Amino acid sequence: MSTELCPPYAPFFGFAGVAASMVFSTMGAAYGTAKAGIGITGMGTQKPELIMKSLIPVVMAGIIAVYGLVVSVLIVGGLEPGKDYALHSGFVHLAAGLSCGLTGLAAGHAIGIVGDACARAYLQQSRIFVAMVLMLIFGEVIGLYGLIVALILNTKANGPCS
Repeated sequence: MSTELCPPYAPFFGFAGVAASMVFSTMGAAYGTAKAGIGITGMGTQKPELIMKSLIPVVMAGIIAVYGLVVSVLIVGGLEPGKDYALHSGFVHLAAGLSCGLTGLAAGHAIGIVGDACARAYLQQSRIFVAMVLMLIFGEVIGLYGLIVALILNTKANGPCS
């Protein structure tokens, strides 16, 4: 075991990736849920029959948190106590966590804003529904791109410590 390649502080970066993935993606999901929920409840006071169709942004925002959870669990799977952990792996895990977490934050923000505005617009005009779904899908894809990059990065993290 080389102390240059496997310093004792290397797992810190891996755990920082776990935290970044969970914290940022969950913050995005929470913001998206709250922002879209405000628009949905405002719309629901005038037309309660439209609430169920308008819950799509809330569901999509919740999926963003699942992306962060998946990446966090995969990163933790590469962190085994008592086993050598390369500094390279720590940095790769940090990059994976940040890519998933920060894209989740951006996607949640986009979903919240679109969900709020479209729920209010749906109250006035029912034809906006298809456009709302399309805009929400494009917002969700931002988080999906981060998940894909994080999964690819995670496959590169298990380098030897010699």
